[in-house]
Amino acid sequence: MSGVDRERIEAATRELLAAIGESVDRAGLENTPQRVAEAYAEFFYGVGEDPLELLGEGIPLEEGDSGEIVIVRDIALRSMCEHHLLPFLGTAHVAYAPHERVVGLGRIPRVVDVLAARPQVQERLGEQIADAISTGLEAAGVLVIIDAAHSCVTARGTQQARSTTVTLASRGTFADPIQRAEVVALIARGDAS
Repeated sequence: MSGVDRERIEAATRELLAAIGESVDRAGLENTPQRVAEAYAEFFYGVGEDPLELLGEGIPLEEGDSGEIVIVRDIALRSMCEHHLLPFLGTAHVAYAPHERVVGLGRIPRVVDVLAARPQVQERLGEQIADAISTGLEAAGVLVIIDAAHSCVTARGTQQARSTTVTLASRGTFADPIQRAEVVALIARGDAS
């Protein structure tokens, strides 16, 4: 989290508070610039981080292993929309068909977290996750589904409080509509339980 310039964020937050007509020295706001700087350091820790480093150490498949589908479902997701710097929250489901190696299951949510921890749009985020898994694991196929609620839709503008956005990115064998449908069905099956 050291890449974020906290002093500049604090100064910008003080200026923003003054710009909306607030007193920066008011008791409830005097520590707000520091809190915002800490939050932004957390929200944007992924800027400049390489998600492929998280996939470097894989486990080779042994002779005769089929490399069946691996699905990590219901990965909690938090990112910041780059258009309004408002959060979007949701769930990512990541599936891949191994080619020659697999990776520890905890690595997949870490890839999602690093890529989400930067100014984003949901459509690009799904594509970046799919590319990272495809490249980092040389996977035969990758599918990423993200279902998220965007504050820029739910809390402002149209104020559609129950609206979510679903995006899908596929690579390799999962770009085939029949194989993609099978994986989507397996992911959806978890929602029914």
